[in-house]
Amino acid sequence: MYFQGYWLCLGLLFVSVNAEFMDDGVEVEELSENSEDLDTNEGELSSEIKYKTPQPVGEVYFTETFDSGKLAGWVLSKAKKDDTTVEISIYDGRWEIEELKENRAPGDRGLVLKSRAKHHAISTMLAKPFIFVDRPLIVQYEVNFQDGIDCGGAYIKLLADTDDLNLENFHDKTSYTIMFGPDKCGEDYKLHFIIRHKHPQTGVYEEKHAKPPDVDLKPFFTDRKTHLYTLVMNPDDTFEVLIDQIVVNRGSLLEDVVPPINPLKEIEDPTDEKPDDWDERAKVPDPSAIKPEDWDENEPAQIEDLSAVKPDGWLDAEPKFIPDPNAEKPDDWNEDMDGEWEAPRISNPACRIGCGEWKPPMINNPKYKGVWRPPMIDNPNYQGIWSPRKIPNPYYFEDDHPFLLTSFRALGLELWSMTSDIYFDNFIICSEKEVADRWATDGWGVKMMANANERGIFKQLITTAEERPWLWFIYLVTAGLPIALIISFCWPRKVKKKYEDANDKETDICKPQTKGALEQEVKEEKAALEKPVDFVEEKQQSDGEILEKEEGEPQEKSEEEIEIIEGQEEGNKSNKSGSEDEMKEADESTGSGDGPVKSIRKRRVRKE
Repeated sequence: MYFQGYWLCLGLLFVSVNAEFMDDGVEVEELSENSEDLDTNEGELSSEIKYKTPQPVGEVYFTETFDSGKLAGWVLSKAKKDDTTVEISIYDGRWEIEELKENRAPGDRGLVLKSRAKHHAISTMLAKPFIFVDRPLIVQYEVNFQDGIDCGGAYIKLLADTDDLNLENFHDKTSYTIMFGPDKCGEDYKLHFIIRHKHPQTGVYEEKHAKPPDVDLKPFFTDRKTHLYTLVMNPDDTFEVLIDQIVVNRGSLLEDVVPPINPLKEIEDPTDEKPDDWDERAKVPDPSAIKPEDWDENEPAQIEDLSAVKPDGWLDAEPKFIPDPNAEKPDDWNEDMDGEWEAPRISNPACRIGCGEWKPPMINNPKYKGVWRPPMIDNPNYQGIWSPRKIPNPYYFEDDHPFLLTSFRALGLELWSMTSDIYFDNFIICSEKEVADRWATDGWGVKMMANANERGIFKQLITTAEERPWLWFIYLVTAGLPIALIISFCWPRKVKKKYEDANDKETDICKPQTKGALEQEVKEEKAALEKPVDFVEEKQQSDGEILEKEEGEPQEKSEEEIEIIEGQEEGNKSNKSGSEDEMKEADESTGSGDGPVKSIRKRRVRKE
């Protein structure tokens, strides 16, 4: 039964942890299902992950792996921010191409933000501009906050295709079409998806923010793992945001952005004003109400309790606080600068009952009524809450296809961060989901396998328990159950065996010898005396050797010494186990003299 419970706990632990790992690995599994060309054989997986630079398998607008170790095509900004101090207005943050600090795949590199508390800006042109017509837009890249994140972002900007686009002058005011990616400051964890929509009448661009995801984003910022961020925009004006190939947000550009794409048809008239005689009071005092004649507004809310009596032992002349008699003036106290020194005051120990002038406690006044006010009634002139009248919105428009955004032709990272070593890798912009999935398989998927291989079982268990605290209970039960089983099986048996051995020894010592048994022993001794002397001496010698081996004596003893010692031991046992009457009867039955007694002692030595 114990083993059944133990295996049950082990099974529960295995199922729980395996379920967690399956959750973590669902992205890779879904990735494998969606990619027909992925040929993975678990039985042939080697312990060392072999990384190969991903190659796009379809039409793409942009890809970047950084595996070459060079920033070919990337341009560092030389611009300055306008709304900040000179010291931090320059985009002088440092970028490097490096491998991951942990769970790296040999040969895999990424772009790493290296500076703290600095502005960073870097950008690159696409292979060709993306024009919003009738094909989906898919943007995908990887981020790893290798040292966690205090305050900073890891989002990208897709820079609008404008005539004045200059990558060396890339800054925070540069026109962009889409901003996408993670951002965090304080305890506010965000995943931005912002589009800049152009007003068809005024030509002014306005930012539209997608609704926030319905999932907890904190683990993606704090677990120091590489995560895959994907944005999918469809020509039917719908969108999806995915993390590690799991949808965390979806919606419509027409309904799920703030402020909405299309403005209100009517707006409040800015010239309208509330009339002076507009009555917004829902309740008013009853004008017909009269204050009762017995209503006394002068009665106080509380009065002294006249039934209270000063307690015995109350010391009216004693102060409540006295100077501390144990306090001493500090040696460095300077009365010219610090003033006259006074000991700190403490509660007067004599005031156990009370000190100072005694006053009766205050109680609620039963006659108190307060200021009289007339009761409130419904306002017969109530007109409701005033609001300006509505007029047609002069800037109203209806965009029933907001997917048609401004085309873009560059990708940029314009970031401020209080944490360094933010890792970016494997950018891709395309129009086919299968192309992005295959790209993820060859890049991010390899990182996930390297992560699974390098993490030990204990580290995996601890990481899993941190995400699901209830697993600690299962770990405790699984680890403690074997100890409990060992104690329950081994400890009682040892105690029982020790108790039985003690009983056996006690039985051997205390077991009495009856008269019949003694007579039988005498008869056997007589028969033994009739045998040849040589045989008896030989037996005595052999018995002596056996006794000497059993007792572990370092030196040999003569036969007579052995007989004397053995006789004394047997005599002590006989005195303890048998009664005096039985010994007397035994002596009478064997006759007088030392011979029979001596022979009995010899026999007992041989027997033992």
